[in-house]
Amino acid sequence: QGLIDTIGIAKGTLYHHFSSKNEILEAVVEQMVDEQVEKIKELLNNNTSLPALEKFRLLIVESNMEEDNEQLLANLHHPDNYEIHGRHLARTIEEMAPLYASVITDGCKEKVFNTKHPLECAEFILGGVQFITDVGFYNWSNEQLSRRASALPALIEAQLGAPEKSFDFLTS
Repeated sequence: QGLIDTIGIAKGTLYHHFSSKNEILEAVVEQMVDEQVEKIKELLNNNTSLPALEKFRLLIVESNMEEDNEQLLANLHHPDNYEIHGRHLARTIEEMAPLYASVITDGCKEKVFNTKHPLECAEFILGGVQFITDVGFYNWSNEQLSRRASALPALIEAQLGAPEKSFDFLTS
């Protein structure tokens, strides 16, 4: 009832377009990913002259969907929504990895990254960060999350062949 009141339409109208609450949630999640992808594309288009490391930093800072969608993401973390949550993570990786790969490719041209597999590096980085730190799948303690976060700069540097301490901004 809360959604129907919020958007101001009749229940019949809503269910004319969607067959279930899960279908509604899935549509909202897809829209959220689409909006995030467009935001990142615009960010990259507006910052073409920045060096790759700075673009990568912007991607990471601007890719944080949790601030804008805290309630929706909390709903995804409900055990009944694991399937939708998993599809959301997969779609996020599929849509965002090519954008990250373009920055990694730029970094290789600048000789700040050294990898023959920019897209795959982007997929592994996004997949690892998105999935392994997701408290909706894992019940990590703060200490466990902190340990993973502190390892992240070195892991990304190794994955990309980047200079040591290039990604220390992730822990500051």
